[in-house]
Amino acid sequence: MTEQEFTIDGADGAIPCFSVQPDGEGPFPAVILYMDAPGIREELRDFCRRIAGEGYFCLMPDMYYRLGTIRFETPLVDPKKREHMFECMGTLNNPAVMRDTEAMLGYLDAHDAVKRGAKGCIGYCMSGQYVVTAAGTYPDHFTASASLHGVRIVTDEADSPHLLADKISGELYLGFASHDEHVPDHVIPDLQATLDDKDVDYVLDIFPDTGHGFVFPAREIYREGPAEDSWKRVFDLYARRLG
Repeated sequence: MTEQEFTIDGADGAIPCFSVQPDGEGPFPAVILYMDAPGIREELRDFCRRIAGEGYFCLMPDMYYRLGTIRFETPLVDPKKREHMFECMGTLNNPAVMRDTEAMLGYLDAHDAVKRGAKGCIGYCMSGQYVVTAAGTYPDHFTASASLHGVRIVTDEADSPHLLADKISGELYLGFASHDEHVPDHVIPDLQATLDDKDVDYVLDIFPDTGHGFVFPAREIYREGPAEDSWKRVFDLYARRLG
């Protein structure tokens, strides 16, 4: 596989990115990986490598680039560092991330190794909201969108991602933990009701005996069985929708 670090010109500045290209001739279907709150680290690069190992060109942006180079080590136990992480997370919003997404889509569409047409995306934790927003904002691009223990997918705000359900033409995969303090009780039933009402093609799993972050091997909350099951669901989605 071929790994690269580079920048993409975005509306708000240069977006640092990491990509992994599979071995072989290509072109390959593209997948954008949106990071979780702790941000860029080797654990996420390994996720990109795993996705590329399945035959997809994987692109991961550093979503905190507007703040400079921000790095957090995991597990994050220092209360002050956790507070800083949440402050960084709070600087992001749907419109800004969609501007970045537009720039990344332009980059992918111009890349010789990337197959034209259908693309996938995947997001963790804070980026569950951005995955669903991207699926509704760029439906001609994203035919396979996955969220793992995603947050803020259903809110009371005017730009709540679930309000874009009628724009989504691709398929969603939504994997939730059974115990997640960051996902209020009403979110999953409200989300299901909206997706059903708008006839969105989706699969939603609630993994028993799991907590927020269960897919990350570096965390104490990690659960190998459910984490591997979620990868299988994601790759099944990509195989159906991306080839």
